[in-house]
Amino acid sequence: MIEILNPAELTQAKRTGSVVAHILQTIKDRTTVGTNLLDIDRWAQEMIADAGAESCYVDYAPSFGRGPFGHYICTAVNDAVLHGLPHDYALADGDLLTLDLAVLTGGVAADSAVSFLVGNSRPAASVAMIDATERALEAGIAAARPGARIGDISHAIGSVLSEAGYPINMEFGGHGIGSTMHQDPHVANDGRPGRGYKLRPGLLLALEPWVMEDTSVLVTDADGWTLRSATGARTAHSEHTIAITDDGAEILTLRQGA
Repeated sequence: MIEILNPAELTQAKRTGSVVAHILQTIKDRTTVGTNLLDIDRWAQEMIADAGAESCYVDYAPSFGRGPFGHYICTAVNDAVLHGLPHDYALADGDLLTLDLAVLTGGVAADSAVSFLVGNSRPAASVAMIDATERALEAGIAAARPGARIGDISHAIGSVLSEAGYPINMEFGGHGIGSTMHQDPHVANDGRPGRGYKLRPGLLLALEPWVMEDTSVLVTDADGWTLRSATGARTAHSEHTIAITDDGAEILTLRQGA
């Protein structure tokens, strides 16, 4: 299903995006060496409730997971990259953490993710990988405009990731979003320009470039949810929800200072 939102729904989407952005930024700012992933999940639960929002994750039970997910935010550490199930782990200096959050307000969802290093350690390879996903996200957003095709976005994202030297996994990528978290069209993180669904004003997309340092192969953790690099290499993931407008794309999940 592909939804095209009307003006009232787009206004609500902006509200939802602001909630997601605020929660992610607040948790990022609060996260330090020694923070437990279960505390992060509790913070997310509390802030979602305080905002009058609804979690897209807690009851999420797709075919690829061992559902329901049962938590309020995805917390992926180091070699984990997608669907990171919060567990009893205290973050260490230099850990690479990805937070991924999706909520509903007023019947409209928004989805965003951010990767960052915990503490003071700044391994150069990890900094470069995070930067590559952020630049790829910027390139994908720049390619998103009325009349463009999904393939144009995929090509823009993939060009940045490939030029940075990262293998690209094609199993998981961006997606349409609206009254539910995951919708068509699928937005792969590489592709051919000029192909795929033509973008229209009112379309919401969650774009999410992610990479693993030296492989494109994922393995599923014993928890049935967390996806990790097959080699144990580090990973990074950046994501924003955007709305296609008459003039281009508007980022709905932009964090203050981001």
